[in-house]
Amino acid sequence: MISATHRPARKTTVARLMSGAAAASLVMALTACDAPILDGGRELGWQLDEDGHFGEATRNNIGFHTGELQYGEILAERFAAEVPTTINFAFNSATLDEEARAVLRQQARFIRHFPEVRFSVYGHTDLVGSRAYNQRLGLRRARAAVDFLVSQGVERSRLEALVSLGETSPIVATEERERRNRRTVTEVTGFVQSHPLVLDGEYARIIYRAYQGVSSD
Repeated sequence: MISATHRPARKTTVARLMSGAAAASLVMALTACDAPILDGGRELGWQLDEDGHFGEATRNNIGFHTGELQYGEILAERFAAEVPTTINFAFNSATLDEEARAVLRQQARFIRHFPEVRFSVYGHTDLVGSRAYNQRLGLRRARAAVDFLVSQGVERSRLEALVSLGETSPIVATEERERRNRRTVTEVTGFVQSHPLVLDGEYARIIYRAYQGVSSD
């Protein structure tokens, strides 16, 4: 039989052990908060940033509620309807011929008319040659188009994304030489965030602005 004089000591020991266990549990819980929750071996939410666009989901959500995305799509459709968006190239070349220059002049007039808007130029090739070489060639074509647009008075800062898709997005699925695949495409990217009309959310005033284009110089 354990004497009464020893019971408090035992209770103190048990209490200490319990306190130690509780502390260990707390440490484990806090550590677990820092550990990633995995989905198939990857952190939850990884697909929201799969292409390296951190915060893209949040931006898209904001853009939807402010109307930026909607008006951006409308303006993109208007640009494609009123101006030729595509130029073509000779085989294995990034040189602009006169036909390409005429199209780019039309694009430049439209772009200058909408200083609140950003654009991208995508470079493409046909399927002749290696993928790595075609990637570089597509970028050279995109840069040639952008340089010409800048020479026509377009701010380079609004032509923000030079992108080469190389041979990955052909119009005609053939491994032979195909002029229609050797191209650049200019597209509306979005709005210049520092512009006063954009800050005020007056996207409608931008996209419905009167514009009279001409087919050639």
